[in-house]
Amino acid sequence: MSRTSAAEGTTRREILLVPHASREDNLAATHRAAELLQEAGIKVRVCGADTVLPGLQHVRHTPAAAEGCELVLVLGGDGTFLRAADMARAVDVPVLGINLGHVGFLAEWEAESLDRALVRVIEQSYDVEDRLTIDVAVFDAEGKLRERSWALNEASIENLNRSGVLDAILEVDGRPVSAFGCDGVLISTPTGSTAYAFSAGGPVLWPSLDAILVVPNNAHALFTKPLVVSPDSQVAVESASATTPAVVILDGFREISMPPGSRVEVVRGERPVRWVRLDQQPFTDRLVSKLRLPVEGWRGPRH
Repeated sequence: MSRTSAAEGTTRREILLVPHASREDNLAATHRAAELLQEAGIKVRVCGADTVLPGLQHVRHTPAAAEGCELVLVLGGDGTFLRAADMARAVDVPVLGINLGHVGFLAEWEAESLDRALVRVIEQSYDVEDRLTIDVAVFDAEGKLRERSWALNEASIENLNRSGVLDAILEVDGRPVSAFGCDGVLISTPTGSTAYAFSAGGPVLWPSLDAILVVPNNAHALFTKPLVVSPDSQVAVESASATTPAVVILDGFREISMPPGSRVEVVRGERPVRWVRLDQQPFTDRLVSKLRLPVEGWRGPRH
């Protein structure tokens, strides 16, 4: 995971706001952000319906939505962040999250710190680090490519027939590992290890670690433990030709259908997500805070 400082001396500055506009307080925060940025001479565009902050330039969720922007500023929860990261990655610009949702694991700061965060953005006082992504390809039973996509958090292979199981074969680096019936298989990045993969029984991976996490979901077999493999490995999941259809869900909102006999191949993403950091808070502190882990009685080092 590499880190750089914010670029300085940009003559034309523009920021894309991506709000979760379903709540009144979210809209108020978005209005506040736009106001402060414009007062600093920074142009603002908004992703969403033109009823959100009328009078500003509005764009739809497309690969070109953030083109020409300095960064993408997300005002919402993790779902909003993942959608915003899709636009930021498409044009290789950084993304910054301010949590207006619940847990908000992907956000850098919380709602009460919005004004301080905006000052840091205006002054370009922030760092940017690269977060590992995964590239995903789905092939049909004849080996024909169906679709390619990517994910920041995870690719979730999910059985569509809840009355039965998905018969899957797990492969790593071109060699079979295990065959089992399951509800699905999760293939996650370290960033996504605290999301769906964690709920399915996977370990937490520090974001600074380059690795790919594989978590069978409700598998019916003796060897169905999570695996942490090299970031240079290729992970593949094949479904049996006689099994039920499945779907590959990427970051919770992009989907690729997976008929029986299909194959999913996952490798390290060619392009990372550029992630804005406003402070150097250790991931350990974020983990304890977000998951409300008990740490009473801790005394710390005695030297």
